[in-house]
Amino acid sequence: MIANDGRRERKKAQTRARIQDAALDLFASQGYRETTIAQIAARADVATRTVTLHFPAKDDLLFADDPFTPESLAARLRDRPPGSTLDAVREWMHATMRELDERDRASGVDPAHIWQRRALRADLLMADDDLRGRARAGYRDLELLIAAALGEDLGHPADALLPRLAAVTVVTGLREIYVTREGRARPEMPELAGLVDAVLAFAEAGLRTA
Repeated sequence: MIANDGRRERKKAQTRARIQDAALDLFASQGYRETTIAQIAARADVATRTVTLHFPAKDDLLFADDPFTPESLAARLRDRPPGSTLDAVREWMHATMRELDERDRASGVDPAHIWQRRALRADLLMADDDLRGRARAGYRDLELLIAAALGEDLGHPADALLPRLAAVTVVTGLREIYVTREGRARPEMPELAGLVDAVLAFAEAGLRTA
């Protein structure tokens, strides 16, 4: 029974990945708005209902399965020592990237292909007003969490300028790691970790100056 459950889950994950790959190909070649669920189903060789069971809305094809969730960041910030918000964010990013890297390698898919798909997704989000708005809403959740924690560290309200500015700097910088690497070779984990550290060092320097 356990073996059957495992096979079912693997098959489900493979179908889900095939649907997302088909969607990305079509979004890139003919546009997000011009692509229909029926076209995605045909490209992935599944029924239309299969697509909507996995992804109830078309934009879910781009936003589902994001590992950098507000819930996981909130848990990391709750457990942080006093005055260590940016250290906690650093640990959260590093741990999440390690888990993502391990998942990528376990998938059996070429890691370079996976990175290219993420870069393509980032490009699609930036190219469409509605998608960019939904992405921005997700980033705001992270910004509010970081601002609240920095406010506690600094003795400021969460909506004060300094914690808000630092939080926006951090989240924008972390997002740009993916956006600005579009089309480039997939970096190894040490390089990605170094880029994360550079973003946080920039934010820390701004806080010290302020």
